[in-house]
Amino acid sequence: MQPEDKNSDFMQKVDLVKDKSKLKYSDIIYMKQAEEIAVQKALKYVNTRRKCNIAGVSLACLVIGIYAYTIHAVKQETFLDNLDEPEKVIEKPTSNANIS
Repeated sequence: MQPEDKNSDFMQKVDLVKDKSKLKYSDIIYMKQAEEIAVQKALKYVNTRRKCNIAGVSLACLVIGIYAYTIHAVKQETFLDNLDEPEKVIEKPTSNANIS
């Protein structure tokens, strides 16, 4: 069966305005119930996605904040700048004649 086949009874599209006389009242009720269930599932998915987006943005802000604080704290460290190298002491050779 080709989906383009107009005579096919497989998954025909229903236009509620044109085909209202062909549908039973119970069919319309089942269609409305199925539509309502689909809408409820979609709303649940939207709420879950919104919560996941909020959590993701919060974690990203936390990571950026920790990174910025770390960079700021490292720039303030001056303990290596104040560390002076010890001066090299050159000892002059002394004569051993004075020691007896």
